[in-house]
Amino acid sequence: MRDRLFIIVAGAAVGLLAVILVMQGNPVNMGFCIACFVRDITGALGLHRAGVVQYLRPEVIGLVLGAFATAFYVKEFRATGGSSPVLRFILGMLMMAGALIFLGCPLRMVLRLAGGDLNALIALPGYVVGVWLGTYFLRRGYTLGRSQEQSVVSGYAGPFLAIVLLILLIAAPAFIFFSEEGPGSMAAPVALTLGAGLLVGVLAQRTRLCTMGAIRDIILFKDFHLFYGFAAIFVVALVGNLFTGYFNPGMEGQPVAHVDSLWNFLGMTVVGFAAVLAGGCPMRQLILTGEGQGDALITVFGMMAGAAFMHNFGLAGSPAGVSPAGQWIVIISLAVLFVIGFGNIKARASAGKGKIAKAS
Repeated sequence: MRDRLFIIVAGAAVGLLAVILVMQGNPVNMGFCIACFVRDITGALGLHRAGVVQYLRPEVIGLVLGAFATAFYVKEFRATGGSSPVLRFILGMLMMAGALIFLGCPLRMVLRLAGGDLNALIALPGYVVGVWLGTYFLRRGYTLGRSQEQSVVSGYAGPFLAIVLLILLIAAPAFIFFSEEGPGSMAAPVALTLGAGLLVGVLAQRTRLCTMGAIRDIILFKDFHLFYGFAAIFVVALVGNLFTGYFNPGMEGQPVAHVDSLWNFLGMTVVGFAAVLAGGCPMRQLILTGEGQGDALITVFGMMAGAAFMHNFGLAGSPAGVSPAGQWIVIISLAVLFVIGFGNIKARASAGKGKIAKAS
């Protein structure tokens, strides 16, 4: 009962903070969107030049540092890595590609739904289908191999990079790009956004809050523990939006959204599928990075590369919809995910027979 209450409180805190951040300047229905914020950071570093989505989002910095401080304090910080880094990088790219087709990560999907955006109601079943596809492979022995203990320096890499980003945000040197219009120009005060990120980082580290994990555990184990946190985010954000006047039901005219239903569905299918194969949703990857897991950091780098790829080649969704090229990216992404899934079942089977070579 105590654990259930804790994760409900954690989810409620995320939902409440998302509403507060919107009230203080973050884009509507985007109070806390991991994919959007990682994309903005990617643009701020000049890795893509979409001028309307460039900003060093303090929420992401806070998530990593909050998780790091908590994991270090409770002695759960472990420097590990080396589990199929190339595949994890690709999975990060695919996860971001699907998110930028839908225009949001699973967390923003919940927040969009709580804001009345019915396009998210179509995306939600797609996310469930994607997670279900991932569990199909988990049941059959899918694995990317075990992470190995690494030098403590490698474990500190994620938190160190987060501190570097914070310094760059404060110093604002000329080589960092900041949007002057569009979603990237909309931001709550730095102290508030950083504090929100730190708090969510602490809570998510202690509760293992993960949108993908909530659905995966129901499918595999009939375990609703993580789902309570998932539901609490939605309920509190919904109540907050109703109270503050940000609830706007409908499909048309939603902020930073499109009405291409099929691609909303399939975009989130890609995200759910990739999240299972990678071992966590975008937010969970940041929390694991803070805990010292190099594999998660590689996945985050993949997400950044995916954001750069999608925007530099004009493949991301937009309020006008999804381009034919973007639609092909979804189809190709699903195909690649099936290849990774089936390919790593074979690796597991061979390992069980002692026939797989030790990774070099």
